[in-house]
Amino acid sequence: MTMSHVLYALVTVSVILVMFFRRGVVIPTLIGTFIIGWVYKGDVISGFKAVYNANLTAAKELFTIFLIITFMVALLNSLKDIGADRRMIQPLQKLIVNGHIAFFALAGITFVISLFFWPTPAVPLIGALLIPAAVRAGLPPMGAAMAIAMAGQGMALSSDYIMQVAPMLSATGAGIGTAAVADKAMILSLITGGVAIGSAYLLNKKSISEPMAGDSGMPQPIVLKTADKAEQQEPSYAEAAATTETLAPSLQRWSKIFAVAVPLSMLAIMIVMAASKLGSGLGSFEGGDGAAFIGGVAIILLILASIALGKADALDKISDHLVEGFVFAFRAMGPVIPIAGFFFLGNSDFSGSILSVAEGAAAPAFLFDLVASVQSYIPSSSFLTGFGLLLIGIVTGLDGSGFSGLPLTGSLSGALAPAVGMDPSTLAAIGQMGAIWAGGGTIIAWSSLVAVAGFAGVSAIDLARKNFIPVMLGLIVSTLLAIIFW
Repeated sequence: MTMSHVLYALVTVSVILVMFFRRGVVIPTLIGTFIIGWVYKGDVISGFKAVYNANLTAAKELFTIFLIITFMVALLNSLKDIGADRRMIQPLQKLIVNGHIAFFALAGITFVISLFFWPTPAVPLIGALLIPAAVRAGLPPMGAAMAIAMAGQGMALSSDYIMQVAPMLSATGAGIGTAAVADKAMILSLITGGVAIGSAYLLNKKSISEPMAGDSGMPQPIVLKTADKAEQQEPSYAEAAATTETLAPSLQRWSKIFAVAVPLSMLAIMIVMAASKLGSGLGSFEGGDGAAFIGGVAIILLILASIALGKADALDKISDHLVEGFVFAFRAMGPVIPIAGFFFLGNSDFSGSILSVAEGAAAPAFLFDLVASVQSYIPSSSFLTGFGLLLIGIVTGLDGSGFSGLPLTGSLSGALAPAVGMDPSTLAAIGQMGAIWAGGGTIIAWSSLVAVAGFAGVSAIDLARKNFIPVMLGLIVSTLLAIIFW
């Protein structure tokens, strides 16, 4: 143990404390990286180099994440240009025949769309078209908001099985393969979501009313109460449907084609990825191959959608959409880079390049060394470790970002797993559940939950309060099952 180890421990504790008070942790991680680099190498110049190298190393490791987000957001924006995004959703309105079916239909639709496009870009589309229809069918606005938040910001984002941003962050921190974490996170997210959504339905069951009658049989504009009690008129399904009819005839044709082609493409991706795990000979999607596959499909669809808008506009429009995608990606994931850089410093796989360790010399593993030094004092209890990682994940999510804590929970999983005889991928998946279900936008009012509350016309604070018990119950059940069976 050296002074660098002690400093790493102190900075890690300070990061957790800052997260607990819902503040950003970029400054503590940057300062911590600088000080540790200075102390470890013994000169201040090495500190400057370390803080830069840590960010560069993290950026190299995580850039694939930025790319997949960029292409999926660019694809969604290109579909908006030709009206295909709304047309994809419109037929699903037929599923919403009463409040009970509406609750589960909203959850299922949100889950599927959010797996491919992430919930943040998907919520405006779902909220504008389907929430008014669900409320018209008898589902309370709060029930609609709970279904969307738990299925999108909770279940879909916590697994992130298609884009694999979250599993890659967790796995990289733990020093293990992405596929193992992704598979377990998917199972745990379904268990957590099943318990949470089922509990939420039971809480809202008595408040579901009979469908409202409209003159045309179609959902009409509904006046909902927003968080500040002001009145807000949400767009009706009929109004949303009308927007696609104002397109030029050629665009209407392409709009219909892409409204079918894109869902079928996404379905084919899921089938191929599922079949590959059964040894079908369709190739392997280990590590980042799954993200590369869906990213490649998104790029081709993006090109075709841009050309459909008009050959003259295609060259400029596709550039605009890519810029919009990169802006969204860096806004969502930019702060994660310095945080990941600090926790990569605790892993010997990355610390050598960060600290400019001479070739052939042993690179330090600060976090793993710290755990090894206190291993004799750590209770060899998988229950304590599993629920401890869950709690740490929830704490890291208190800043309103479900991803900023994943490098920490991943690194702790890799360090603690040998001490308690557990698979690090299991602990990483548990930590991922806590971080994203909390910070991703289900029980934290200052997160992206605000967007869901806004479209439903309910208070974000009330929505977070209503979500708390079902979500915590789901997390406890999934963690318990993970510990017992894995």
